[in-house]
Amino acid sequence: MARDSLRRRVEELLAHADVEVGGSRPWDIRVHDARLYARVMAQGSLGLGESYMDGWWDCDRLDELFYRIVRAGLEYEVRPLADGLRALRARVINLQSPSRAFQIGRRHYDIGNDLYRCMLDRRMIYSCGYWKDAMTLDEAQEAKLDLVCRKLGLRPGMRVLDIGCGWGGAAKFAAEGFDVEVVGITVSEEQVRLARDSCEGLPIQIRLQDYREVTDEFDRVFSLGMFEHVGCKNYSAFMRVARRCLRDDGLFLLHTIGGNRSVSTNDPWMARYIFPNSMLPSTKQIADACEGEFVIEDWHNLGPDYDKTLMEWYRNFEGGWDTLKESYNERFRRMWTYYLLSCAGAFRGRKTQLWQIVLSPRGVSGGYLAPR
Repeated sequence: MARDSLRRRVEELLAHADVEVGGSRPWDIRVHDARLYARVMAQGSLGLGESYMDGWWDCDRLDELFYRIVRAGLEYEVRPLADGLRALRARVINLQSPSRAFQIGRRHYDIGNDLYRCMLDRRMIYSCGYWKDAMTLDEAQEAKLDLVCRKLGLRPGMRVLDIGCGWGGAAKFAAEGFDVEVVGITVSEEQVRLARDSCEGLPIQIRLQDYREVTDEFDRVFSLGMFEHVGCKNYSAFMRVARRCLRDDGLFLLHTIGGNRSVSTNDPWMARYIFPNSMLPSTKQIADACEGEFVIEDWHNLGPDYDKTLMEWYRNFEGGWDTLKESYNERFRRMWTYYLLSCAGAFRGRKTQLWQIVLSPRGVSGGYLAPR
């Protein structure tokens, strides 16, 4: 297809999302390299993201651009052959097997605690905040942690498992505020190092460990923003582990990003540059994995709150760039900007959701009353 024809095709697609090439609105795009059109039509989202990293195009408000792309469903209009091959590979190979479990730690969470200190709240919580009554990121994350603990009904002396504990912020909040003992597990060496320092002196144990290796028994279990790394081939195994570790009268809270469709792979750009071997579960996939293991007591959708959280992370990242640029180059800045703002647009457009799901092994006697 000739270059002019490719340009017209891209412009026609963008017009469906009320986006113009060379327009004056914040969500319109400016093209600096005409090779962009062929690259996008041949590679889809991977080509769009990489070409932004390469400086081939710009947009003043990427979040608003992706909001419009998502609402118009344009991500389904360009589906390169390579996307189908990736999906086929994911069906054949367990990309989240035990031997691959620590790749996400090395490639994403270990890239620099300085980056995450700059971007996140003071507790370094790398998951969606709860903005119901919050005005700041710190308040939203504290409200989320408090909500999680109240949903779990934490009481002094309980033993709690945090699957995917990050830098220890949630474990520390629970131990200090609810007088419980916490075991936190993560596949990130940098997270382990910082979390152990932060939680020193508290009844908290931080382990570098894959979830499949946990055999202890606990009164409560929670997982905040880790299930996205489990993969559809392992959802049932994950639920079996959570059930194995939970007392019969316990509760399990799963906090996860989710998608509106069942898939077996992640977005190709996101998989290559941000979250390798990761994918978003659907309601159907989660429910299927729970069958025979748990009763679903409560399902709470906080999706719009993630839009606000991501925009705060972006503002922190951009505001701290003068310091961060000593360790990260300009291409990384464009990559991270694209990551945060494209995700914000996806949540704003309701393509992606954030669910807090409360599960019990046998059903709560008399029923479960969910805090909000």
